[in-house]
Amino acid sequence: MDISLERFTEMHFLEYFKLVGNIEVMAMITECATPYNDASRDFKKMLEDNAQNLALGCFRIVDSQQGHFIGLAKLVSVTEQPQTAELGYMLLPEFWGRGIGSLVAKLLIEKASNNSEISTLIAIIDPANLASRKILTSNGFFSVEFRDFDGLPGEILQRAV
Repeated sequence: MDISLERFTEMHFLEYFKLVGNIEVMAMITECATPYNDASRDFKKMLEDNAQNLALGCFRIVDSQQGHFIGLAKLVSVTEQPQTAELGYMLLPEFWGRGIGSLVAKLLIEKASNNSEISTLIAIIDPANLASRKILTSNGFFSVEFRDFDGLPGEILQRAV
């Protein structure tokens, strides 16, 4: 499948909510679906953050040929760590197991490699998310820390750019 990363706009809220409002998608992220009002607030903040830095941000993952929404990809600065960006992705369940996560990771790594302000990438996953762990480790990430994030288990993986 050929995919592309596109900027979210205000007209994409329902796609975003379809993703974050899905308990299957959110099971290894927050352990619960995001309610509509929270998703609306988060989406508005995401659009504001995207407007601040055109090179980084959250992107729609789209099937290049069909135009179908597949999920969200993010490459965002880590405020407390200069020259570090966090890579992440969420896919709608009907697109799991098709190699799309690997394609997204490669696109985000390439995007980071083309940004002279980024020297390190991190990714935060639920330690039980073996599929994401495999994608990340096969792309040069290694585990650096396990810790709680707002009471949820997390593993931080890292790689140089």
